[in-house]
Amino acid sequence: MNAFQKLGLDADLLKAIKDMGFETPSEVQEKSIPILLEQETDLVALAQTGTGKTAAFGFPLIQKIDSNSRKTQALILSPTRELCLQITNEIKNYSKYKSMNAVAVYGGASITDQARQIERGAQIIVATPGRMQDMIRRRLADISGIQYCILDEADEMLNMGFYEDIKTILSHTPKEKKTWLFSATMPKEVAKIAKKFMTDPVEITVGSKNMGTDNVSHEYYLVNTRNRYDGLKRLADANPDIFSVIFCRTKRDTQKVAEKLIEDGYNAAAIHGDLSQNQRDLVMKSFRSRQIQMLVATDVAARGIDVDDITHVINYQLPDEIETYTHRSGRTGRAGKNGVSMVIVSKSEVRKIRTIEKMIQQSFIQKEIPDGMEICKTQLFHLANDIKKTEINHDIDPYLPTINEVLEEFSKEELIKKFFSVEFTRFYNYYKSAPNLSVDSSGANYSAEGNTRYFINVGTKDDFDWMSLKDFLKENLDLGKDDVFKVDVKASFSFFNTDEKHKDLVLKTFSEFQQNGRYINVEVTKEKEGRSRGGGGGRRRGSDSRDSGSDDHRGGSRRRTSGKTGGSGKRFSDKSSDRGERKGKRKGSREKNIENSIKRRRSNN
Repeated sequence: MNAFQKLGLDADLLKAIKDMGFETPSEVQEKSIPILLEQETDLVALAQTGTGKTAAFGFPLIQKIDSNSRKTQALILSPTRELCLQITNEIKNYSKYKSMNAVAVYGGASITDQARQIERGAQIIVATPGRMQDMIRRRLADISGIQYCILDEADEMLNMGFYEDIKTILSHTPKEKKTWLFSATMPKEVAKIAKKFMTDPVEITVGSKNMGTDNVSHEYYLVNTRNRYDGLKRLADANPDIFSVIFCRTKRDTQKVAEKLIEDGYNAAAIHGDLSQNQRDLVMKSFRSRQIQMLVATDVAARGIDVDDITHVINYQLPDEIETYTHRSGRTGRAGKNGVSMVIVSKSEVRKIRTIEKMIQQSFIQKEIPDGMEICKTQLFHLANDIKKTEINHDIDPYLPTINEVLEEFSKEELIKKFFSVEFTRFYNYYKSAPNLSVDSSGANYSAEGNTRYFINVGTKDDFDWMSLKDFLKENLDLGKDDVFKVDVKASFSFFNTDEKHKDLVLKTFSEFQQNGRYINVEVTKEKEGRSRGGGGGRRRGSDSRDSGSDDHRGGSRRRTSGKTGGSGKRFSDKSSDRGERKGKRKGSREKNIENSIKRRRSNN
């Protein structure tokens, strides 16, 4: 008896399952399907990405739907258009022997065309929350009679700020419907939505809550922030067969990293919310065919990546929400294969690694960024293995006599040396003088020689964190992204570093610098380097370049951004300025004392 037949699935579904080559149900399918077929109940299922959740709700849903009725009987909500399309395609494959229609509803495509498809009869609507809300508001879709509502990747939808959208959508559905919630993690927000919209749900957990899969090993590499990109390149060079997803926090960083990789000769591309649907489709097609080996993605855009043979996930930057790491690492180690999740971190981010270890209940191995000669050796032996496995193309036979004449003066050993030198020399010339990028956990390998440490009289009370302050300094000093580093933000003042050569520029720029009527003072300090906490960790709270994923992404990209940019793109809100002026008037304030101290020292000089 077929393993899926034991779950209670009907003949039409079993036939489709056989066509798709499925033989054994995954754990989440084995636990969910019998319950959903036998009971009319709400359900919360927690399982990692890549464990077969779509089939876990798709098979029982298709079996329960009345294919003879054209009315919409089920709504599936998913966070992104890529995942929406992926689910729709899978539902169509599962129901190929049933007279059933599933329609994808998502932003970036004609809402009129989608409405026409629904009007022709759609038993199942698969939608992103933003577009679904638009459809309801325009009365282009009727979900007042649905019997089932599935919230897929619920944690990700809530991370993206879709709570209010989901709440509004569910208000248009009947109370007696059954709600099935599928999620990789169970943060408080998911528990909240389960409590509010579900009645005594059955809970299924595959593994432990928020736990990572056993097929993925976790590694971290400690580097100085300014060496992050060079570290990424070395990890790629040290793994010649790499087929990876590289995660960045923002659209801007995603695009920049991809562009730099392409410039440096790697088969790379970016996928993020600013791409059109056609561009995304082309990128994903190239990635699936392995024309692209390194796909640089934001967390939102990566939700639609469904590729089973990804060898590595590289966290170029750790996510703001620690739970998101579980989604990232779940991109590799799928379909029974092993994978590696690498994290490139600065000293200040090591504490996040410890937090993730507790969450996923797995240990990270600290490894060193490979040195240049190690990479040269790896590439050399990789080339030798490629040659060994290459099938001979006998179309070259007619040219062999001429080739033999050209090379007849060389011995076999000389020919091998020459042949391998073509590849080896390229890497050797690049890496022969390359420095060691790894640092220990104390940061001891970081050289402070040639650097200058500065004090600046703004901090968290002025709505700055380490990243927004770094952006503010770069913009006003007109320096490159790596020229300002070791940013350490306190309550009412901060510290940062530049190379010694930029000292005159920094002091001159901020000699009489005003922002919204307030003086911003900078001076050289002798604060010890070891006290710095900046340069790579913490959350960026004001970024307007977060991935929107599509026009469906509501709330996530616009939170906490207002008022942080004033004249000439400088980050400093009027509110912050007013507060700063009020604080300056308080004789006993710490900031006023610091400013007075600076002025006295300057007048003495």
